[in-house]
Amino acid sequence: MTLELVSKTQCFDGSQCQYTHRSSVLDCAMRFSVFLPSQAEKDQRFPVLYWLSGLTCSDENFSQKAGAQRMAAELGIVLVIPDTSPRGDEVMDDPGYDLGQGAGFYVNATEEPWRAHYRMYDYVVDELPSLIEAHLPVSERRAICGHSMGGHGALTIALKNPARYTSVSAFSPICNPMACPWGEKALGAYLGPEKSAWEEYDTTVLMGRASEQLPILVSQGEDDPFLEEQLKPEALEAAASAVQYPVRIEYHAGYDHSYFFIASFIEQHLRFHADLLLAHE
Repeated sequence: MTLELVSKTQCFDGSQCQYTHRSSVLDCAMRFSVFLPSQAEKDQRFPVLYWLSGLTCSDENFSQKAGAQRMAAELGIVLVIPDTSPRGDEVMDDPGYDLGQGAGFYVNATEEPWRAHYRMYDYVVDELPSLIEAHLPVSERRAICGHSMGGHGALTIALKNPARYTSVSAFSPICNPMACPWGEKALGAYLGPEKSAWEEYDTTVLMGRASEQLPILVSQGEDDPFLEEQLKPEALEAAASAVQYPVRIEYHAGYDHSYFFIASFIEQHLRFHADLLLAHE
């Protein structure tokens, strides 16, 4: 599998890059962005933070709006930002913003017509890291973070694969997708009507099944318009309390669901991950 460099821009003495490749898992061309700190030009390997974006986003939203590169450069961490879904004329789509292209929900679809391409779980967990570790100066030390739908993705992926990550964090995650409109629509379409299949991608369920515990940080804006109907952090708090899972949930007065919120607290999240990613470097 080969990478094609689309663009490379100097940023905080490092490089903000965009790549394309053919994904065998998703059976389509995929694009992702990477920030490489300046030290990556030397003969060293650096830990990686995977960022998963939310509904309607591509690999460009976080790289252009979050302002994460300055701190990543200082800490010596590579940022990898995949797209949120398979894309292309051959890939099934939906008229709604919350299903289809731009809304992969980080699951492996089992239902037609989605199953041919929508396997974002396998892409993020296996294919993309293998590609990154084969072609870029990174180590096998990984952390994962995301926003909204991507926060759901980061939490569920980490809970199902604790040995692959040092830590996980999320901004405004969809905590209980089995019980919110976004999740019910997406999980029903991708996985079918049997809700036992949905449980494999619901943080509140997976937390109760976890055999290992990872450090978790969650940031939530109190003025988020999706807070009550879609995000349901109280369900996450209840699930964590029931099994004594040490989740750190911080509420921030006045903040909403936007990238202004992410930009305001991304340094905290990067330092949270760096403490663990760099502990044994």
